[in-house]
Amino acid sequence: MAHRILVADDDSHIRDIICFALEKAGMKTVSACDGAEALRRFSEETPDLVVLDVGMPEMDGLEVCRRIRKTSDAPILFLSARDEEIDRVIGLEIGG
Repeated sequence: MAHRILVADDDSHIRDIICFALEKAGMKTVSACDGAEALRRFSEETPDLVVLDVGMPEMDGLEVCRRIRKTSDAPILFLSARDEEIDRVIGLEIGG
């Protein structure tokens, strides 16, 4: 059984590349283009892993992570253009 991975990013090009690479590796992907859709897809699909962009519309990735952590301990991998240490600390503190 293939692992199911939710890829949430507002940049369709990045989302397509990540999904392509994961599917080539035998994974099943589910995608979302904003934070609200990511939460909806997470509850519908119950993925084994979440690849989550920090800077998304509707709801940022940090808030999506906080809400996922209320009900799940699924691994979350953050994508971000931010490179400040505080951003990494916050991501780790909330469960990414």
